[in-house]
Formats: sequence, structure tokens, C-alpha cells
Amino acid sequence: MNKLQVIGRVPMVAAAVLIFAGCGGGARTGADADDKMIVRFANAAEPSDLDPHAVSGLPEYQAVTCLLEGLTRLHPRTLEPLPGQAESWEISDDGLVYTFHLRENAKWSNGDPVTARDFVRSWRRILLPSFGSEYSYMLHAVVGARAFNRGEITDFGQTGFKALDERTVQITLAHPTSYFLKLLIHQSWMPVHLPTLEKFGGAERKGTRWTRAENFVGNGALVMREWVPQQHIIMEPNPHYWDRSSVKLDELHVLPIDNADTEERMYRTGQVDITYSLPLSKIDTYRDESPESVDIAPAFVGAYFRVNVTRPAFADSRVRRALGMALDREAIARQVWRGTKFPAYSFTPPGVEGFEPGTPFRDDVTAARALLAEAGYPDGEGFPPFDILYPTSDNGRSVCEALQQMWRANLGIDVRLHNQEWKVYLDSMNTLDYDVTLGIWGGDYLDPMTFLDTLASSSGNNRTGWGSAAYDQLLDEVSREQNEAARLALFARMEQIIGAEVPVIPIYHYSKVRVVRPTIRGWYANALDVHPLHLLWIDDSVGAN
Repeated sequence: MNKLQVIGRVPMVAAAVLIFAGCGGGARTGADADDKMIVRFANAAEPSDLDPHAVSGLPEYQAVTCLLEGLTRLHPRTLEPLPGQAESWEISDDGLVYTFHLRENAKWSNGDPVTARDFVRSWRRILLPSFGSEYSYMLHAVVGARAFNRGEITDFGQTGFKALDERTVQITLAHPTSYFLKLLIHQSWMPVHLPTLEKFGGAERKGTRWTRAENFVGNGALVMREWVPQQHIIMEPNPHYWDRSSVKLDELHVLPIDNADTEERMYRTGQVDITYSLPLSKIDTYRDESPESVDIAPAFVGAYFRVNVTRPAFADSRVRRALGMALDREAIARQVWRGTKFPAYSFTPPGVEGFEPGTPFRDDVTAARALLAEAGYPDGEGFPPFDILYPTSDNGRSVCEALQQMWRANLGIDVRLHNQEWKVYLDSMNTLDYDVTLGIWGGDYLDPMTFLDTLASSSGNNRTGWGSAAYDQLLDEVSREQNEAARLALFARMEQIIGAEVPVIPIYHYSKVRVVRPTIRGWYANALDVHPLHLLWIDDSVGAN
């Protein structure tokens, strides 16, 4: 999941003093004047869309998972898959055939029953080559899915997706996939209400009006009442949701706030209950003055810079390796992020499922200068100026400024900064209209594969122009491998290729820092930093912050 932490620009000065006497001013105790239980969530950026098959970012994911539900859903604490639209399933002894049984009371928000055919037709949609979904590869473990997605076969009946009857879905895998149930939680596997899509421009098109609040038909816990771009998305309980009794809140307000200072001020004045981030200059003060509201948790998230290898200046891997070496990651983690992040010497964060990727990247300015000279640019002479692209957020700017200064000082090259609004930034990445760009990737499930498969030649999330037949071969092998030790060894070889070719430059791995109002219940920190927002509620007995 392409996650971009959007926080305010962080001045490298002493922490500003918070006036905590005003922290509770305007804060709610759990109910507004009309006695509605309203939770307000800061969502980092305006969603580019709410079509589950056309989006890839966390701002979209958090909203989409309230409005739509797949066969399985996420346990808010353990992240394990729970029954969702499917109440049960069986797995064949060979691990290839999964048979899912839909709930009798699974319905769309307009009252239509959710059927097995809805799922199968939705999966056909995301796999259509003409649709061009960035996440279509998430379905490639299924028989025939990759071939259909690539246009090698045109008959969807040749794939492993079957509707056995109105309430039974069968999926046949090309090879056993130990994490398959975890995959199903992802938005790429969610169904869409095809009659609604046909009504508003057709199922095979992106960006149509079906995702507007007045048109949206979903099968999730919440329905969309209003979407005012750049202001808010207001959701309320879906009366047709099969588990309606689990939803305690009356309204969820999803607020696109792309500045940490702004959301922190809104938190203090009661306009936000959960921030997306926290200004670094205020972390220590919150820790001292309001520790019960600070939520700091390790996350399966990495920040890196994509390098557009189709640009002549970056076609030489020696140049890319030089960029990756001419850094001080420890200084970035310590000085820019005040110790809340960890230096990244691998693409995949270590420790998940026992994977320790080692250090395929290293900081070595002397070696970096030698590589750049070997590529024909001694002391940076003759190397063309280039831009670092980042989404509009002063937070990411502080990291980009650090790299700008290091590359100038250590390599003698001219680096400029360029920011774009979120939707434009996504389009620039997708069309390779950039030189170097900030990226933050959060795992879609707890397995190294969710990081490493993004750099496959066929992955819509690659966005670097880089491809490697050797890397793709290892990816195919690891997807079929059932022995855990052998899987980890293959992952390590893939990390070594990334370190040698450098399509991406890892900078730091995450711990997530935000503030959550103490009256909020149902919020649990987790490694993926994804949260079933519909399960949140407010406990008035705790009192205002």
C-alpha cells in the first residue's frame, strides 16, 4: 500500500511549547449537541477516488474499507483474516482450492443480495488488461489470472474463479500460497455493485460518477452520506450490513488534512479525534504533558526514493548506487525524525515472519564518489540538475531537503525540490514523469512478499521503469515455495539484487506517531497501520482530554 505520511514541515529547533491548558477547549466528551456519537479521523490527503480497483494509497484504503467488504476482513489487533462477507470456507488438502460460503444476510447498501457472481465479475473487472489496475497482480496466484490480465487468454472461464451457486465462491490457485487468506483482505479483492457501475459509465472505466456519495452502493459497515472534496467525507452506519450491531458510532468524518501542524491544532480544539501524524517538534511535549493520548507503534512501513531509470541520467546503475551510498541515514533518523524512525539498509523492514534482509545498502561517501566518477561524472561535473518530487506536505519536504543537502555536499550535484498535490503526484509516478520521487510503502499483509512483489516488472506499483528477469524469476520461485527457510533465502537474494541495481533507495523504516483522544475506544496500534474505523466508538466515562 502506497502510504505517504503527510506531516507539517519540521523546523530543526527546540520543541515548541504546547498550551495544554487549552487542549480540552472545544473537545467533545463523546457526543455533539444533537447527541450523535461522531468520530473525526484525519486522513492525510484527499482520496484520489473510492473505487477499490483503481486506488493504491492509504488515504483511499482507510475510506474504502469502511464502505466495502471482501470475503474476509481484518482483525483490528492481530491483523489475522476474519470471516467477512463469507461466513465460512474450506481449503482442499493440497492447498489449491478455497471454497467460500457467503452469508445469507450479506447485502448491498441498496438492499440487493451480495452474490457469488458479484465477486467473480468484480475480479474479472480488476484483471481486465484495458482497465489497467495497479493492483491486479494481487490476484495472480489464481489459475489463469496472470494470463488473463496480460491478454494471453480472453476467456475468463479459463481462470480459477467460479461462482458455484448464488452463495458459493470457489477459487483455485496455481500453486499453494500460504498467505492467501491475508491477500483477500486487500481492497483489490473487494466486490463492486456492477449495476451501479453500468449506470454511471460502465464497469470497465475508471473515474466515473459511481463513487460519488449520492451514487455509491457498497456492502461495507458504513455508507457515504456526503463527500465534499478537500473538506470531508461523512459516513454513517449501513442498515443492511450483516454485522450492523457491531457499529456503535453514528457518524464517521474522514478529514483530508495534509499538514501535521494543522491537524494537531484541530486535535487540541476538538475538531479531530485521531491524527494521522504528529509534528516532530511536539512529540516530546505530548509525551511529557499528555502521554495518554500519544500512540507510538512500530509499523511494517518503509520510506524510500524511487529512481526513474528511464531518464538518461539514471540509466547507469553506478549512478543510482552512488546516490544510495552518499547518505547518512543515521543522521536523518536521529536529527530529522527525532529518533522515531530507524535507518533503512534494506527495502523490506526486518523482522516480519522471521525475515532479516541484511544490509544490501550502506552509507559510504568515498565509494559513492568513486562510482560517480567511474560513470563519467567526477566530483559531479557534467551531471545534469534533477528534481526530487514529493507530494504537497511540508513533512516530506524535510526529508527531501536532507537528501538534497547530502547529495550536493557529497557528490557535487545540483538537486532541486518539486512538490505536487496528491492526485497530480500519483499521476506523475504512474506516467514516470519524474526524476527521483519520495515514496512510502506500507505492507498490505504481514509477509515480505508485500514489499518485494512491488518491484516485479509487471507490478503496477513498480513505477520506476526498472525490470529484472532474474528478479522476476526469484519472485516466481518464492511464490511457489512452501518451505519457510527456503522462502527467506529467496527473499534475501531479491534484496541483494535491489541493492545492486538500486531502482529504489531505502531511507528509513517506521514507527508510527500520532495522537488519539483518550475517549476513543476500538483503536489498536498494529504493524500495518490499518484500522477498521467503523469499530471505533467513544466512551464518555473517560472524560474529555
